[in-house]
Amino acid sequence: MSLFVPFKAIRPKKEYASLVAALPYDVMNSEEAREKVKGHPYSFIHVDKAEVDLPPETDIYSEEVYLKAAENLKKLTSDGICVKDESPCFYIYRQIMGEVCQTGLVGCAGADDYINNVIKKHEHTRADKEEDRIRHVDTCDANTGPIFLAYRRNNTIDEIIDKYTALTPEYDFVSECEVRNTVWVISDENDTTALTGAFSEISSLYIADGHHRAASAVKVALKRREENPDYKGDEEFNFFLAVAFRAEELKIMDYNRLIKDKSGLSDEELFAKIGEYFDVEEKDSAVKPDRRHSFGLYCNKKWYKLTLKEGLCDENDVLESLDVSVLQKYVISEIFGITDPRTDKRIDFVGGIRGLSELERRCNEDMEIAISMYPTSLSELMAIADSGMVMPPKSTWFEPKLLSGLFIHELK
Repeated sequence: MSLFVPFKAIRPKKEYASLVAALPYDVMNSEEAREKVKGHPYSFIHVDKAEVDLPPETDIYSEEVYLKAAENLKKLTSDGICVKDESPCFYIYRQIMGEVCQTGLVGCAGADDYINNVIKKHEHTRADKEEDRIRHVDTCDANTGPIFLAYRRNNTIDEIIDKYTALTPEYDFVSECEVRNTVWVISDENDTTALTGAFSEISSLYIADGHHRAASAVKVALKRREENPDYKGDEEFNFFLAVAFRAEELKIMDYNRLIKDKSGLSDEELFAKIGEYFDVEEKDSAVKPDRRHSFGLYCNKKWYKLTLKEGLCDENDVLESLDVSVLQKYVISEIFGITDPRTDKRIDFVGGIRGLSELERRCNEDMEIAISMYPTSLSELMAIADSGMVMPPKSTWFEPKLLSGLFIHELK
């Protein structure tokens, strides 16, 4: 039974939506962010990465950065760029990028659902990344970036979404990477009540993307509960901003690997070891795997197709049979000696949105080996989460990314 409720969003006035909306904070570094905000005074990057408005030598985790974020957030409303809705609403958020069309409902999920595993996870989080967003949310007194959730589709939710998406949208604009972003507002109380009821019939929600934001939001909720021991449970700090998408519409892209060196192996030794577990075939062009247990390997400016030999993994074990698990076990750990890919500096990860040419470029600059992957499926993600297990790091890459700044959830 999931709790997913409407809320009074702070959001841009229609004419400012495209000027405020920005890619999330974690897809760019500070230098890139400083470039992006040039000539864009309303960009939400000023809130999500407020160091752009401070001297370049500023420690991005210093207190002044978080205070500046809160100041910039307040300025959006005081300057009349953003306003707060007068009644609790749900919002439909549709993104179209190429052939991908995903339509989600923006609302607030419950911290207790996260704690009780109604909202299911598939990744570990890092304490340092959590701490950054905890301080950001707590200082801003708001959730500024939505968590990307998935749910198994429901007829009532579908019907209401279909009814509103036939109407004129509130926002409709094209952002970076030619992504069309369209938003409709659901303010009718009968419809918001029906949606809340429909979500209560859904047994589980799944975090597709945003594990650190979710964990941080919940820890802020727990902190506020300690500060307010007489809390009743309906206070805004007990909820966090999320967009829930129909799982069937979501597309996971490949998340490819780069290895710094050959771990002291000659080419002959390297391919002999790989050949113990994979059938190896040299190719004339870049290898984009088209099925599970198939990989591309780029080395010495040549591409090879690797196909896992029969019987090397238990197909009934959802975690062991993941391609990311197969690659980690038989190549990254066994051959290259990288046992902790979360922290080892010899491995790097490249989202599929950058293409295979990015793998070649990196191998020509600072890496020796690139490995292209077949994408993890959403059914695999949900099966892992249902079983209470976690995937190896960097298993999924979702596109398009949810923009920040279109919906802000105040905690008071």
